[in-house]
Amino acid sequence: MRTPPTQLPPLALYVHIPWCVRKCPYCDFNSHQVKEEIPVKAYIEALKNDLSNDRHMAQGRRFESIFFGGGTPSLMPANAIGDIIKAAHDIVGIQPQAEITLEANPGTVEHHDFVELRTTGVNRLSIGAQSFDSEQLKTLGRIHRPDEVYRAVERAKSGGFDNFNLDLMHGLPGQSIKEALSDIKQAISLKPQHISWYQLTIEQNTEFFSRPPTLPHEDTLHDIMEEGMQLLANNGYQQYEVSAYAKAGKQSQHNLNYWQFGDYMAIGAGAHGKITTGVAQCFRYRKTRQPKDYLDNDRPFTAHQEDIGSENLPLEFMMNALRLNAGVERDIFVQRTGLEFKSIDAPLLALQRKGLIEPSNTHIAPTKLGRLFLNTVLEAFS
Repeated sequence: MRTPPTQLPPLALYVHIPWCVRKCPYCDFNSHQVKEEIPVKAYIEALKNDLSNDRHMAQGRRFESIFFGGGTPSLMPANAIGDIIKAAHDIVGIQPQAEITLEANPGTVEHHDFVELRTTGVNRLSIGAQSFDSEQLKTLGRIHRPDEVYRAVERAKSGGFDNFNLDLMHGLPGQSIKEALSDIKQAISLKPQHISWYQLTIEQNTEFFSRPPTLPHEDTLHDIMEEGMQLLANNGYQQYEVSAYAKAGKQSQHNLNYWQFGDYMAIGAGAHGKITTGVAQCFRYRKTRQPKDYLDNDRPFTAHQEDIGSENLPLEFMMNALRLNAGVERDIFVQRTGLEFKSIDAPLLALQRKGLIEPSNTHIAPTKLGRLFLNTVLEAFS
């Protein structure tokens, strides 16, 4: 019998909405183009049943945050989102100050009354701008125009949302430094509390992988990063994670839970979760990917589950924690993995000597050089 941990990590909930209007050529997420009407009622019932089946994973905890991702969650009506939040409250429980985020595509915001959405409990939006260049948006397969990003933000603000993120990409096909900085300036002009600014990467199982576009030269990418980070910092957006920049106190609590190796339950087609079950014992799991299979009552919701062996925990922990500029407290490593800190003394010392990890008796944090060569840092724990 496994011994329960003395202190369980915080618990979050991820809800996956798998449909989108059109599949973007760079997207490797579990998303499916809408070919007919979305089965909203059936999917909501499946989500509720999925959560009920997994309620034991909470182990007495309540959700510290909830994130609706996709796909395009903003295709779902506000009352459906509200039903899921109510189910999460009734089945597991939600902390009073929980951050509840919904991803919104600027091309689908007309589906929502933002005042109604705000009343469901959603208190943060993540708006997928990606670029403010019309031609780049076409290349990326986005269904919105630049002006629709502005309209989405205005509607969100008038609907009572005072906390929102803008997703923005850089290193786009043929993009110049000037064009990348122009995107950032336009994003800043909308006064978001948070900006997720990340480089386009070509992933397997995407259209771009089959037909790769011509991306900027490495020197250009480096200059975009350096000048973009400085521009964001000059406007009060502090980088706290590899691709995340926030005003003071507006970091994404849901994502911080991921990066600090917290637990997260997952419901919805293709959703991934991670749960701690004992000292140095935790597992990952994935739900059935295809929406039609997820809605099939004769099929289980969970498609795959595997334990994370104690020998793999240091790498699993560091893959998340070292994305944070400030790193994490040493005690967090012990609490979240159940391992003694001395188990990673040797690789940490070696990395400190190379200038890749900050020397500290209280924290584990990458140096600026360590953040640039994160894969090299992680190899020390594999």
